[in-house]
Amino acid sequence: MSRLSSAFPADRAALVTFITAGDGDTAANLDALVAGGADVIELGMPFTDPMADGPAIQKANIRSLEAGTTTADIFAIATAFRAQHPNVPLVLMGYANPMTIRGPEWFADQCVKAGVDGVICVDIPPEEDVELGPALRAAGVDLIRLATPTTDAARLPAVLDGSSGFLYYVSVAGITGLQQAAQASIEDAVARLKAATDIPVAVGFGVRTPEQAAAIAKVADGVVVGSAIVEIIAEHGRDAAGPVCDYVASLANAIKAARG
Repeated sequence: MSRLSSAFPADRAALVTFITAGDGDTAANLDALVAGGADVIELGMPFTDPMADGPAIQKANIRSLEAGTTTADIFAIATAFRAQHPNVPLVLMGYANPMTIRGPEWFADQCVKAGVDGVICVDIPPEEDVELGPALRAAGVDLIRLATPTTDAARLPAVLDGSSGFLYYVSVAGITGLQQAAQASIEDAVARLKAATDIPVAVGFGVRTPEQAAAIAKVADGVVVGSAIVEIIAEHGRDAAGPVCDYVASLANAIKAARG
């Protein structure tokens, strides 16, 4: 059983957390996510044009790039994380250009060397994924795809084809962090997706409070929280680890109690 598949327990939802690499003290913040109870960590690769992200993560991208963060730095962060936390799944999330500019095989190889478990590429549609996905699969790295409220029954098979690790359901159409979908629509979507696939379904975009996380945890296999954590890092800078840990713990505790 892989690290990712074992991160989604049968009796509760997994907590999936996101931060941007190179924004603040990334190593300390990653440790704080684990200490707070995150089951899976998504590490954002900063990009100059993060079109799918809302203001909080856009600003984190800018802070990281202004600090000089490179792809080599991100893999060094991942390598150090894997040495420190051998059992916590780490997923790189970002855009195609940094993942493919040196060739998808090179990127997949670096993922393996750094102990990266999965990759989310937000701007390569499944129908056009002729290079990166095959390279990752050949290297044994999970390709995690996105489904949205507009992913209909005709398109869903293409999204699921070659998808592994978990399916990330983006619960609102649009950019990250600004709004949250109605609970009823989330429940309907999760039921539809779980009927079509055996891999876990994690729900994100707009999740901020423990109450929201708990509501989603009652129906989904995972709850994804990103922008709210990134905002804590923006507020506290290099001293964010403590507040991040406390916030993540509040989410983790709510998720654990959700099905009690």
